[in-house]
Amino acid sequence: MSAPRPAAELFSLEGRTAIVTGASAGLGARFAAVLAQAGATVFAAARRIDRLKELADTDARIHPVACDVAAEADRERLAEAALAATGRIDILVNNAAVSGETRAEDESPDAFADVLGVNLTAPFHLSRLTAEAPGPPGGRSIINVSSILGLVSASPLGGASYSASKAGLIGLTRELAGQWGSGGTRVNALAPGWFRTEMTAELFADERSSRWVGRNTLLGRGGDGHELDGALLFLASDASTYCTGQVLTVDGGWTAR
Repeated sequence: MSAPRPAAELFSLEGRTAIVTGASAGLGARFAAVLAQAGATVFAAARRIDRLKELADTDARIHPVACDVAAEADRERLAEAALAATGRIDILVNNAAVSGETRAEDESPDAFADVLGVNLTAPFHLSRLTAEAPGPPGGRSIINVSSILGLVSASPLGGASYSASKAGLIGLTRELAGQWGSGGTRVNALAPGWFRTEMTAELFADERSSRWVGRNTLLGRGGDGHELDGALLFLASDASTYCTGQVLTVDGGWTAR
């Protein structure tokens, strides 16, 4: 049993190494910045290296890594980059995702499989690489960024492959938490609601859709990126050392209706 830390130090990530995928924009960029601000050395991964370099210019603790998480070799290179530089991986944020078609009848089996490859297979492989990485035993935190659409229907918007992948990510979270808990690796899921990001820009730009979000959210509005900061730091830090296999939903009350 570890000794309790002073409350003021619970959320500190000093000396830790983090990987964040899908970090070139939106929530991923915010996640990388927040973890770096808390003291972590962050390896920010995405395909758009120019965006990553811009992000890295804001904080010397952020290191850009060009990575297409759909490619197994790229995932391995990402883990190797973190280990080569710091010798450890303490935190993994599986954030990269693609949306796929909205109408199930418009989505081919191959396209469906491609979405699951990015949104589910890649997180599984990166989680394995993290759990198997050399370094201090125990204390690792894996955070799978799911969605409220992994918990409830996306109707009337649709999105079969996206919803299936996000629900699968929750199942994967619970299974990996069960398999790796005795070794000290915690695996949890973060399930955001409707946040204003690059992916949802069209939704919030449309007055009718924006009203729909407000009408069906208990707080009456969509979320802003900074409103996930606390949840992310809780799951990444020693504030959550007795929390694993859980889904932390931050959705303004969408799923509580």
